[in-house]
Amino acid sequence: MDQWPTVEELIRAEDEIVLPGLTERTAYELGCHAVDAGLQQGLPIAIGVWRGERQLFHCALPGSTQDNNEWLRRKGRVVMRFERSSLYVARLCKDQGTTLAEKFALPTSRFAAAGGAVPLRVRGAGVVGWMGVSGLPQLADHQFVMATLRDHLAAGSPGPTG
Repeated sequence: MDQWPTVEELIRAEDEIVLPGLTERTAYELGCHAVDAGLQQGLPIAIGVWRGERQLFHCALPGSTQDNNEWLRRKGRVVMRFERSSLYVARLCKDQGTTLAEKFALPTSRFAAAGGAVPLRVRGAGVVGWMGVSGLPQLADHQFVMATLRDHLAAGSPGPTG
């Protein structure tokens, strides 16, 4: 954990990621970019993009397992509950010497404070969903999602109707 970003660094990085919209097409573009990168790197990951309770994209790459799908959902529930990345919540708990279950009485069977799920903020609307990856060490999962989102924004993603 010593190499993990601080909670302040995580907040700053997450707040820089603001999408113009989150349509099915946006989710597809984000997901496909993640799939391409994952395949190129030979990563055994499951990838998901959600808007609220609706899953807009899912792909399980070679080497990933059903367990990765479950971790993905559990990390995503943390994002929707706290509107911060699952790595942020993990870091917060670690810094306070507690666990998600102890601090917030959330069942570990449904919530996982482990890196890999990141909130999707839309300009003018706030957090409307999340994108996540599971299959790598949790810091690497988080970094992979953040890189995907930064690449998408740098490419000049289309607006909410695009």
